Amino acid sequence: MLKYSRQREAIKNFLMTRHDHPTADVVYSNVRTEFPNISLGTVYRNLTLLADLGEISRLRVGDGVDHFDADTHPHYHFVCNECGSVTDLELGDMSGILAAAAREFNGLIQGHVTYFYGLCPHCASKARKTS
Repeated sequence: MLKYSRQREAIKNFLMTRHDHPTADVVYSNVRTEFPNISLGTVYRNLTLLADLGEISRLRVGDGVDHFDADTHPHYHFVCNECGSVTDLELGDMSGILAAAAREFNGLIQGHVTYFYGLCPHCASKARKTS
């Protein structure tokens, strides 16, 4: 059984208030207001532990840093190529994608991760204004 940690609970609670999929540095900056002596290493270790336990999701979107999401239900993400924001993309029932993949693969597919890339509404609006 995992020993209770107020710092770990604060990290998880902070993530539950966010929908922008923050990095460990952002989590650290915010949790530090409640725990001024917390180290960045402690934040990283707890984020890794929570992700390994399945209590949060770790997103690796190709920008070289991990992003974290308290919402662990199956859903998709959109990554802005301009500003780097990561947002939820609700697409409804996508179970057909697993069936299609299973038809093309002899093994047993147990899940998938899909990221969509492009320009977020803010960056798309800026791009339209400059072109």
